[in-house]
Amino acid sequence: MTHIRPMNESDVAQVHAMVCALAAHHGDTATLSPADLARDALGRDPWLSLLVAEDARGLSGYAALFPLAQLQFGVRGMDLHHLFVREERRGQGVAKALVAGAITLSRARGCRFLAVGTDPDNIPAQQTYGALGFDRAPQAGPRFRIKW
Repeated sequence: MTHIRPMNESDVAQVHAMVCALAAHHGDTATLSPADLARDALGRDPWLSLLVAEDARGLSGYAALFPLAQLQFGVRGMDLHHLFVREERRGQGVAKALVAGAITLSRARGCRFLAVGTDPDNIPAQQTYGALGFDRAPQAGPRFRIKW
């Protein structure tokens, strides 16, 4: 049985490896260090919430969530930024359990929605989110950023 819980210090190396695997799957090279991950998920003022899926065989996946706001409406939400399940554990309900955990965490923090994005070509992920009860959100307009 899969248990969903917050990531702890002893999970950092395994979660880091999964983050790198997800980046590679998308054609990216992860530059995140284990220290960066610990800082952002476990520090005094965590930047993100990170849930892990665990069973008798160890960690099988993770979900990373970031806070969102619709300030003008006084509405809190969460963005399911990453959802990853180890390849050998896919199709066993791990992703569904992680999404359920993300929903539970979001509700506990007073959020009124959970958002997730997918690559436009990732039809299986889009179908999975639809099957889990997510509605397709309207496409947002152009976004801009500045780096330093």
